[in-house]
Amino acid sequence: MMSPEALATEKRIHVGQGEHHVTADPNVLLTTILGSCVAMCLRDPDTGVGGMNHFLLPEGAGAGTDAGRRYGAYAMELLINDVLKAGARRDRLEAKLFGGGRMFDSLRDVGQQNADFAERFLRDEGIPVIGGSLRGVGGRRLHYWPATGRALQRAVTDGHVPAPTPPRIEPVATGAVELF
Repeated sequence: MMSPEALATEKRIHVGQGEHHVTADPNVLLTTILGSCVAMCLRDPDTGVGGMNHFLLPEGAGAGTDAGRRYGAYAMELLINDVLKAGARRDRLEAKLFGGGRMFDSLRDVGQQNADFAERFLRDEGIPVIGGSLRGVGGRRLHYWPATGRALQRAVTDGHVPAPTPPRIEPVATGAVELF
């Protein structure tokens, strides 16, 4: 539970589809809502520099200004580079991945493809995934404090139909994910 003083100084920043945000401000809380999309929460625990992205599809060709932001390949590179520019060191980076839910019963499971892409990308980059929650059914609301690495998630449900809780990736001790 946060103290009244901490709540009074907390700055919420919503990260929408195709966006990312980087900060070292200990008062910043990054939020997003995910379905089949994936968000990477990335940080350097020594400096407290971190951020979040939110992508819609693994890869693709975009048309127009900033169209590439909706694709994971671009979004992941952008967040990593901006965290490094803000003072993080690559050898200390750690990530948490969220989202990739199956939203519809169709032949193409975009959430699965997004989750697979994100895991493969980080493995290829040598950045450890220390926690998160990928795949499952339905959406989730995510809160992430980059300075501490704390993450909270809650299943997004239709008020009339309870949604199953997305499966959790078992985190290591420093990468705990709290359900709220």
